[in-house]
Amino acid sequence: MENLDAVADKYLADPSVEIENDLIMNWYPKRIGDRVGHVGALLELGLGHGYTVPYFARMTDHHEVVEGSQRVIDHFRSKNPWYKGRLVQDYFETYTPDRRFDVIVMGFVLEHVEDPRAILERYRSFLAPGGRIFVAVPNAKSLNRRLGLEMGMIGDIYDLNATDHLLGHKRNYCRDTLRADVEAAGYRTTLEEGIYLKPLPLGVLKTLDDMEANLQAMLKVGVDFPDLCVALLFELEAAGG
Repeated sequence: MENLDAVADKYLADPSVEIENDLIMNWYPKRIGDRVGHVGALLELGLGHGYTVPYFARMTDHHEVVEGSQRVIDHFRSKNPWYKGRLVQDYFETYTPDRRFDVIVMGFVLEHVEDPRAILERYRSFLAPGGRIFVAVPNAKSLNRRLGLEMGMIGDIYDLNATDHLLGHKRNYCRDTLRADVEAAGYRTTLEEGIYLKPLPLGVLKTLDDMEANLQAMLKVGVDFPDLCVALLFELEAAGG
């Protein structure tokens, strides 16, 4: 398997300048929290910058994260001595928990893995009865990418750009392709919403006097327009459940 420590540098860098990443990572956990409230056990796939851990740790009696890079785990521990949950160094493909979970969060994970359908199918067996999986992925058909395609900046709506390659992305999803993967893995979708409707480049947004208010409005309005948003949020339950 890929050595994830070798691609960890992006997630060990200071994220303070990544305005949109900060925006999205502090938004979608709240949306999940609104859906599920407090649960007994919650599993996250991947640490990344660790943005989401404080949100999800508060939502559950048992919070667990599986992360492939020990470097990322060590970095997170050094910055977050308050954290009392469980961090497991393992690959998503081989991790086997010792319990089942009421909620499993795959936040910006499926675009990274070799076989997303296999991951989805594997984790279905880790759900407690009535459990739910939440999946967030970048959206290939976002408004800004559609404009980029029209302007000739990308050749195909699903093309991977330099940033995608830097982050280790292997694919770009849209609603149709994500729905195809989750249904093939034995789920039904119980919620599909958008994350961050972005009508203008960030450089233009930064020139607005009320940029923060505009960003928050784009998050709120985007919920109802997933086809045009920067990212997608799906809630799944086992099709036979």
